Amino acid sequence: MPQEQFDELLRFFKVLGNESRLKILGLLAAQERSVGELSELLDVKEPTVSHHLAAMKELGLVTMRADGNARLYQLDTQFLIQMSKDVFSQESLATLVDDTAVDAWEQKVLRSFLDGEQIKAIPSQYKKQRVLMAWMAERFERGVRYEEREVNEIIKRHYNDYAWFRRALVDHQFMARDKGVYWRL
Repeated sequence: MPQEQFDELLRFFKVLGNESRLKILGLLAAQERSVGELSELLDVKEPTVSHHLAAMKELGLVTMRADGNARLYQLDTQFLIQMSKDVFSQESLATLVDDTAVDAWEQKVLRSFLDGEQIKAIPSQYKKQRVLMAWMAERFERGVRYEEREVNEIIKRHYNDYAWFRRALVDHQFMARDKGVYWRL
């Protein structure tokens, strides 16, 4: 996740990490309201409500419109929809973890189950099996079509049960197969 987007996510949670602001958000989700109305409903002083609204407005959570002398605040639902798409998508959230942490774990798994280029054993945990499958898939070049016997030979260099590994690579979509021809995905 880019640093700018990460900082925006932190600001979002900092702003909403306050009970009064969450209540204001809930009230504004129902209808637009003035500072006075919010103050009365929450039993909080107007300057405090104004302070919370300023933080929420700066983030983009609320908008304000003038109605004569009154200023009415409302929830900006478009902002929430956009945040949901940009920041709260599964892909974006997955990038919160530094890739180096994931890489270090995968390297640890490979060290545990490889002896040089030979696979010592297949791990019982599926997550660890996927690490080995990804490692094996890297033995095949992208864009190259392989006959089944070629696939078997490449796998046999690293693990005796080539049939299990060949099926696993296809079943878990590291490779595809059509009429005895295989290729890396």
